Amino acid sequence: MSERHEFRTLGTDVRYDGAILALRVDEVAMPGGGSAKREVVEHHGAVAVVAVNDRDEIALVLQYRHPIGRRLLELPAGLLDGGPQESPVDAARRELLEETGLAAERWQVLVDVDVSPGFTDEALRIYLATGITEVPQPDPEHEEADMTLHWVALGDAVQKVLAGEIVNATAVAGILALGASRAQAVPLRDVDAPWTDRPVAFAERRAARS
Repeated sequence: MSERHEFRTLGTDVRYDGAILALRVDEVAMPGGGSAKREVVEHHGAVAVVAVNDRDEIALVLQYRHPIGRRLLELPAGLLDGGPQESPVDAARRELLEETGLAAERWQVLVDVDVSPGFTDEALRIYLATGITEVPQPDPEHEEADMTLHWVALGDAVQKVLAGEIVNATAVAGILALGASRAQAVPLRDVDAPWTDRPVAFAERRAARS
């Protein structure tokens, strides 16, 4: 059996370096001796939370998304932009508090998702949070000031996904992952489970220029 090709990066040209993402163009070694350019969007990465109350309802937020031009039902979520000292689960706790005014006693890793690996390193980790309580919520800003909280039963949420009423990729992944884990009795991972594809390039770029 022949050795597998090593897709080495021969060169990199950063075309845009913004607040939440960067765009670079890599020259990549291809099988057969040639090379090809690959555009890569670097991103912070993100976390999201499937928060389930004692009535087996999921906390969803209705949030305006400007690129889509309408409000979407989503999971509480946010960027991993709290600095290298903030762990993903701490970021998830922060986002759950800021977007819903909720806290959770128990946390587990539900599913990891590489959002669109054909052009971006963006990845997200979705947590299952249970033992839900209400806590004081910080004053919201920007789109979050328009956000509303909705409790939806798991079965109803699955139906909304399959009916095309919930289309946010993070919400689709989290809701269906919870449904599948329940149906198959699959044990979930601890919060410190390895996260192979956690994005680091954009955070390292920001640290280098600060």
